[in-house]
Amino acid sequence: MIRSMTGYARVETQGPWGRLSWELRSVNHRYLDLQIKMPEEFRALESELRQTGAARIARGKVEAGLRLSREGAVAPPIELDAERLRNLREALDVVSHDLGGTTAPEPMRVLAWPGIVKQEAADFAPLHAIALKLFEKAVVDFNQTRGREGERMGQFLRERCDAIADLVARVRVRLPEVRTQWLERVRTRCREIGVEVDNARLEQELALAAQRLDVEEEMSRLLSHIQEVQDVLKREDAVGRRLDFLMQEFNREANTLSSKSQDAEMTRCAVEMKVIIEQMREQVQNIE
Repeated sequence: MIRSMTGYARVETQGPWGRLSWELRSVNHRYLDLQIKMPEEFRALESELRQTGAARIARGKVEAGLRLSREGAVAPPIELDAERLRNLREALDVVSHDLGGTTAPEPMRVLAWPGIVKQEAADFAPLHAIALKLFEKAVVDFNQTRGREGERMGQFLRERCDAIADLVARVRVRLPEVRTQWLERVRTRCREIGVEVDNARLEQELALAAQRLDVEEEMSRLLSHIQEVQDVLKREDAVGRRLDFLMQEFNREANTLSSKSQDAEMTRCAVEMKVIIEQMREQVQNIE
């Protein structure tokens, strides 16, 4: 299956800790450029995330973003440090005695005092495991999206290959007539200027002209490239670079056909080929 280098996916999951979500988007790039943005608490996962991404994505500039929202999270119970609170009360009593009857502190300010509310170190290990599994799911969805787009692009390329094959057939049909017309033009020109035709010399010139006009080798190579594209589109690995190389080969043969053309119809066929090849090349630039 061929894949497009442009794609998008978003997955999320909900738990007592809130909502965790991954968002992946990509554009064309010559190589794989995976950029990961995530909260600092998940930074330890970066190496493993990169390995997972590189194993399943071959090319493209991919932006992967992880978000943790505490919306809907279950708040842990508030647990006070009794000893810390007692020390604070004793200190307030001393201050109240020395200053002479100061007002009691507000409860919310007491709770905000450092150390009054116990705060255990958060255990992110379970969240790390969830984030990794969610990333794997995001990559699967991401590749499915790119695969669907790739199938459309593959069908586009197959149709353009068929169009080039039709043009090759038209050129092959036209070529004998072009040779006959060339011979008739020479004979007509000789009659116009009153020169007697030397059949032996004419055959030599015809042989030389046939060599100049012969594009059978180019036509055969074009058909060979078409078959190669069809075979490449059936492969399971990344094929974008190989297809890009084939587009260069297509262009080379079309240019040679154009330079050898001595006929308006053959020239039109060469121009149509170039247009089709350029359409294919633009699509290939987006294939992984």
